[in-house]
Amino acid sequence: MTLQSVHAGYEPVAEVVRNGFVEGVHFGAMVGLAADGSAAFTVGDVDRPMHPRSTSKLMQASGMRALGLHLDGELLALSASSHWGQERHLVGVRRILADAGLDESQLQTTPALPHDDDARRRAIIAGAGPSPIMHGCSGKHAAMLATCAQLRWDTGTYLDPQHPLQIALRQFIEDAAGEKSTHTAVDGCGSPAWALSLSALARCYRAGVLAPGGTPMDAVATAMRSHPEFVGGDESEVTGLMRAVPGLLVKDGAESVYAAALADGRAVAVKIADGGFRAGQAVLVAALQRLGAAAEPGSDDDALSRWGRVDVLGHGRSVGAIRPLPLGRR
Repeated sequence: MTLQSVHAGYEPVAEVVRNGFVEGVHFGAMVGLAADGSAAFTVGDVDRPMHPRSTSKLMQASGMRALGLHLDGELLALSASSHWGQERHLVGVRRILADAGLDESQLQTTPALPHDDDARRRAIIAGAGPSPIMHGCSGKHAAMLATCAQLRWDTGTYLDPQHPLQIALRQFIEDAAGEKSTHTAVDGCGSPAWALSLSALARCYRAGVLAPGGTPMDAVATAMRSHPEFVGGDESEVTGLMRAVPGLLVKDGAESVYAAALADGRAVAVKIADGGFRAGQAVLVAALQRLGAAAEPGSDDDALSRWGRVDVLGHGRSVGAIRPLPLGRR
């Protein structure tokens, strides 16, 4: 795939407005699904391959659950998280490992410091350097190790794309997506990343919220929505949006990928071409609003709007915002 062909799949989705002056444009692609699964709107080429990155964790955790992973509640939510490294997250990761007879020395997550400002500051003051457990994907990695331990699969090579765990997870993702992955890459945390289309990603999240009770995807989607503080962090837009809209399932992924679904199956998947999260967050909220999220019973419309406003700063104060452009076509 050439650079020119990649660019051809994206369209303008947001403007950068500073003091009333449009000084930049973000390009992207997105698809919104109606409750019946039909396309409500599309922008750009939503059927070409892209890497969902950490939005795949809904499907990866569901695949591990299907393999027999014994996690529930907050720990199951943590297995699908991009956590911010707060104390409850680190405690949870250690619990997953300890319950499987493992410890954090067996994690192969890329060493990192917490994403949460306060947690990172405390770690630095305590003299702690980057470590695998502080990486936002350590919950997923701990769950992968626990699954391998339970099935007596090798834990030292669990990140190899040809490991039985990864083969099974790829198959689960392809089955959920209804399409074959066309490319395998190495994610930022070290685990395999499989390319899918945005349309397939939206279908996966729709499937998550509509999954029959007791199925793996229902268990994971329910855990994520019941424990949003374990999916991101106290200042995370993912956590904040799930708190603002009852029944909403949301996950972010690196390079500004977002996927979300409302309880009745309305869903959206967004990819920002330049990887800018500021645009992705604003566009995601605009898409959710177009799908009617603010009208959901119990929704906090003010909170939804706050998460949708991404400020442009001048000398430390707001002088503008990322302004989503009108969303797509039927």
